[in-house]
Amino acid sequence: MGNPYDPYGQQQPGYGQQQPGYGQQPPAQPGYGQPPAQPGYGQPPAQPGYGQQPPPQPGYGQPPAQPGYGQPPAQPGYGQAPPPAQPGYQEVHHHHYGSTGQLAEWGSRAGGYIIDYLIIIAPVLVLYFLGALLSSSGGGAALIGVLLMLVGMIVSFAGALWICYQEGTTGQSIGKRQMGIRLVSAQTGQPIGFGMAFVRKIAHIADSFLCYIGFLWPLWDERKQTFADKICNTLVVRN
Repeated sequence: MGNPYDPYGQQQPGYGQQQPGYGQQPPAQPGYGQPPAQPGYGQPPAQPGYGQQPPPQPGYGQPPAQPGYGQPPAQPGYGQAPPPAQPGYQEVHHHHYGSTGQLAEWGSRAGGYIIDYLIIIAPVLVLYFLGALLSSSGGGAALIGVLLMLVGMIVSFAGALWICYQEGTTGQSIGKRQMGIRLVSAQTGQPIGFGMAFVRKIAHIADSFLCYIGFLWPLWDERKQTFADKICNTLVVRN
């Protein structure tokens, strides 16, 4: 009978290892391709050996680890919605220019100009018409007629100055106030002052060239400016 501790094909115990007793089976060796034995139910998992550090566990209330410097943040998985985009600085082109507001349309500008023109020209036309009738009569009536026409011219000039003062100090004449628009500086968005408003009125001479094309220029201009507005760097905006 063979040695019970030396079965055929089984590994002999090394030097210094305990020999199994009589009738005891040697410990089973894991076969080829078989996993090692797992701990039984209720048994704790294997502890790290002496000198080894256990894996760090996140403490209660501690945030998860943040990506290191220069590493991109984690991307959302398949099927997950991306995080909402942060509102960056974007330039919006809706005919707004900083604090100046929304640009006035050509129809509003034309309406305000017509109202101002009628306010000035109506009394002037009346005085000029009366003066012309009296001057044709001869004698003293003719002198009165000439005086009436001079008064009409003075009234017209005074009315133009008054409109310049209103537009320069408040940004609005009677016509612009009725149409809900105002004249401002393109740089500051504030009224341009009496002097610059007077210069702008003179600059309207440039708008009269080539069949008054300068007055029609706001129809296709990006900033809706006449030639006088471009010369004086002004805008007409809505209230």
